[in-house]
Amino acid sequence: MLQQTRVEAVLPYYERFLTRFPTVAALAAAEEDEVLALWSGLGYYSRARNLRRAAREIAIGGFPRDYAGLRALPGIGDYTAAAIASVAFGRPHAAVDGNVLRVVARVENDASDISSATVRRRFGAIAQEWLEHSVRAVGKAVREPGLFNQAMMELGATVCLPKDPRCAVCPLAAVCRARGEGTAAQLPVKLRRTAPVAIEAELLVVRHRGRVLLRRRDASARRMAGFWDLPAPEDLPQASVEKFYGTFRHTITHHHYTFKVLAAEPPRGRLAPAFRWFSPEQLARIPLSTTARKGLKLAGVL
Repeated sequence: MLQQTRVEAVLPYYERFLTRFPTVAALAAAEEDEVLALWSGLGYYSRARNLRRAAREIAIGGFPRDYAGLRALPGIGDYTAAAIASVAFGRPHAAVDGNVLRVVARVENDASDISSATVRRRFGAIAQEWLEHSVRAVGKAVREPGLFNQAMMELGATVCLPKDPRCAVCPLAAVCRARGEGTAAQLPVKLRRTAPVAIEAELLVVRHRGRVLLRRRDASARRMAGFWDLPAPEDLPQASVEKFYGTFRHTITHHHYTFKVLAAEPPRGRLAPAFRWFSPEQLARIPLSTTARKGLKLAGVL
């Protein structure tokens, strides 16, 4: 849940999720729609799907205890596999996140572009060398490399800050080349490769007898397959707009959307199978897109 998402935004979702799915077996047995409904609003929904898939594999084959086995689980990348392997099982793998990349860039005074996969791999190799050296230097007193990884991540999160790094209290100040050269504030370097794109769009809030009309995304959709959305004007070309509720902004990667939320009359005739009416109480039990959630809040439905 913390991938690309702030801790304060995650906490209520985390608590609800663990209340409903306290064990791997409970998550493995759940329907995908229920998992997505509890995740609704966090975004990056492939994380929820992969988490459920991983739970199903673990329920059958057990929890992997090494890096390779963890890395093979759905949704587990290099960083997550290394973090779990080191913290939970004492395996010597450096966990390299954005905080660690920043520490490496500054200690090495390296202005290479960290958005490059080649540079990230090289910085990861440096962090791995540091981990192995620390374990050799301390010896048996270090029970698990997870201590090193947690210290590195904490250093980046609390001392080696993106802006105004606290160099005066940093335990690595004596060996930090960027501090010596006065370049710490300029590192790491991350070049913007894609210019932001501004997009304007409209969403329709259609109500009838206390219910609201939603459209389900096709199961083969590239993004958010199976989620429920507010219809756009092109989905209901004969709908008559009655009222303007307001606008909200929503960002997906480098696309910056401005959505205008409008009230529209119920369409006449038979609706396509993708459409369905929902009561406000039912909305909490379905996978609802973030844009639909924001639009319904603006219209006073949620």
